[in-house]
Amino acid sequence: MEERGNKRLVVLGAGESGVGTALLGKKQGFEVFVSDRGEIRGESKEVLRRFDIEWEEKQHTEAHILSADIIMKSPGIPDSAPLVVQLKKKNIPVISEIEFAYPFTEAMLIGITGSNGKTTTTALIHHVLKGAGLKSKAAGNIGKSFAEEVINDEASHYVLELSSFQLDGIVNFNPHIAILTNITPDHLDRYDNDFNKYIASKFGIVKNQTPSDYFIYDADDEVINEYIKKHPVQSKLLPFSLKNRIEEGAYLENENIIITVNNNKFIMPTADLALKGNHNVKNAMAAATVAQLLRIRKNTIRECLENFHGVEHRLESVLKINNVQYINDSKATNVNATFYALDAMKSSTIWIVGGVDKGNDYSELYALINEKVKAIICLGVDNSKIINAFGNCVDNIVETQSMKEAVQYAYKMAERNDNVLLSPACASFDLFKNYEDRGRQFKEAVREL
Repeated sequence: MEERGNKRLVVLGAGESGVGTALLGKKQGFEVFVSDRGEIRGESKEVLRRFDIEWEEKQHTEAHILSADIIMKSPGIPDSAPLVVQLKKKNIPVISEIEFAYPFTEAMLIGITGSNGKTTTTALIHHVLKGAGLKSKAAGNIGKSFAEEVINDEASHYVLELSSFQLDGIVNFNPHIAILTNITPDHLDRYDNDFNKYIASKFGIVKNQTPSDYFIYDADDEVINEYIKKHPVQSKLLPFSLKNRIEEGAYLENENIIITVNNNKFIMPTADLALKGNHNVKNAMAAATVAQLLRIRKNTIRECLENFHGVEHRLESVLKINNVQYINDSKATNVNATFYALDAMKSSTIWIVGGVDKGNDYSELYALINEKVKAIICLGVDNSKIINAFGNCVDNIVETQSMKEAVQYAYKMAERNDNVLLSPACASFDLFKNYEDRGRQFKEAVREL
């Protein structure tokens, strides 16, 4: 990137990505201003003061913002926000933190997106790279912001979990290895309820790739296959599949994962994977394909897949009380994630569900609910859609407004060998700060029983 002199960078939103961008911008010689329509957290204010960065909260002063040369917008602010529309009319570039940060590192970039599985896949790839002794950093939607990691830029590889909102704000960003775990309807409220706009957003991860880059994706996902047919991808395709034999990429045969990359074969029994379930076989395929591309020793790949036990809030076993297993899947913020969770349940389940609905279609869960769920506990400000969707599937539906109350109901209903599963299928912002807060409150309530 050319020397910017004292160009003016305005950062909208002082969350993790906003503060990281402000600090990186300051280091790179920008004149930086941070503006947040809400209240800025105390520790963030301290950091901004310490680095002598100007900021405002509870307002967006247009005069300060419209004078920007470049705007970094927090992923939480929609493109339809009046201020953003105004900026675009004035032809002021509005980009994401990922786009801002990537020119300031020479490290290899591995980008992971998808409706589900991206956090586990990101954490798993990072785990394998670290196991191989590489200087890997996991960032983006996981850990610290990418911009903050790039300030000291000590990594040889960045493994980046990327949301569709982050990809919406890219212009030239290009990961050398891109991974698309799957595409199912999610966040449709941000895409004018148009699934095609959401699909195109996810494919932003490959839009700048060249034939010397790689694209790893789920070949069992019809949505992905259809898009690739109509919009050819420039990079080298390395699909993975549980159903079909794959020449270059990964497939399943006789309960063995078989991966072929550049005539190099890797074979591993699925029984040896620490994480169970078909969706985790796919996550392991994606991670092992990356490891093969990077020529990591096969023994190292095997060991890392055998000892990786998952991420917090994703099908996390909390406690067994009176032979009832309590499971925290707070990270399930859409229907497809909850589908995987219910599918993984091996015994009768009390299901805690609800929150901010993002235009969910619950019909794909009906068969699993009939088979596995004996009671539903609604945990949200407005539960009417859930009650209408599942009223005929189970006899027992209760409504609650607090996690403590939800867990106490579950405790009373549960019998020996049951599961109590928190898998909300919704965003958390009505009753909680975020899905982590929701998951931690669940774990605390379980421990207090």
